[in-house]
Amino acid sequence: MLSGERHVTAAGGGVPAAAGMTADGAAETPAAVPGAGMVADSGGAAGPQSRTTDIVPGPGGVMTDEVGVVTGDLTLRTEYADGKVTLRVQYKDADEWYAVTGTSVALADPAGLDAVHGVAVGLLHRPEG
Repeated sequence: MLSGERHVTAAGGGVPAAAGMTADGAAETPAAVPGAGMVADSGGAAGPQSRTTDIVPGPGGVMTDEVGVVTGDLTLRTEYADGKVTLRVQYKDADEWYAVTGTSVALADPAGLDAVHGVAVGLLHRPEG
């Protein structure tokens, strides 16, 4: 997991990135931890889900629909709901979220949310410029 990365579900609970998995991909012996499964914690395979990571965009910042360009320390949230993925940013620890311009698109399989979020972080997180 990247520094500052948080996996958040619609219910607001954290989801470990490798819940129930070992380094070689073989499932561990199930533990008696209520709600430890990814699907149970995420509102179901097709239910609303999100991933968040703190980022610092490069020169030019991030263009948003509501307020134009935002710069500085931001939090990026990749949301999946109703077959669509949307990217939003906020100033770190602020209340308001802004839609990243041009980033609300169809996502056929919610299992792709982690990949989409990883690509978005890779494109937008440019602390060195």
